[in-house]
Order: sequence, then C-alpha cells, then structure tokens
Amino acid sequence: MMAEQYWVYIMTNPKNTALYTGVTNDLDRRVQEHKDGTGSEFTCKYQLVKLVYCESFSRPQDAIEREKQIKAGSRTKKVQLIHSMNPEWNDLSQ
Repeated sequence: MMAEQYWVYIMTNPKNTALYTGVTNDLDRRVQEHKDGTGSEFTCKYQLVKLVYCESFSRPQDAIEREKQIKAGSRTKKVQLIHSMNPEWNDLSQ
C-alpha cells in the first residue's frame, strides 16, 4: 500500500501579481480545479492558474502547519520561497 502524500502549494496568475497558498492530498486534482475556475472564489477572481511552488508531506498535520507558516509570512517571504525552488516562476503543473 502506497503512503498518502499531502501537499502545500502556491498558485499565481499569469503576471505573478497575486498569490494563493493551499493544502491538499491530491495536487493534480486541486491544481486542475483552480485552472477550471472551481478551486476557490479567490483563485477564480484573480485567475490563479499557475502552480509555482509545492512541498510534499507524509502527515496531514505537517502540511497544515507548513501552510499556516507560509500564509503568516509576508509576500516577500513567499516570493523568496518560490524563487528558491522555481526562479523562472514556471508552471510546475505542466
């Protein structure tokens, strides 16, 4: 039996001006929901369709704690986090 994974992720819009941090146990499905406009009101309103950052965890509580940590940080810290993993801000879901 394969262990379940939990993901913390950051989505942005085509111009990289808005950021959304979320947590899920199915990253592919959740990213597709955002791209289809069914993810959340915020992601739909700001067209957050690019996955620019993700981290995986084996325990849901660790993923939730990390999501809270990222959300509590400034935009500058989020941008630095994205840049450390994805300096070109490419869509990682492609």
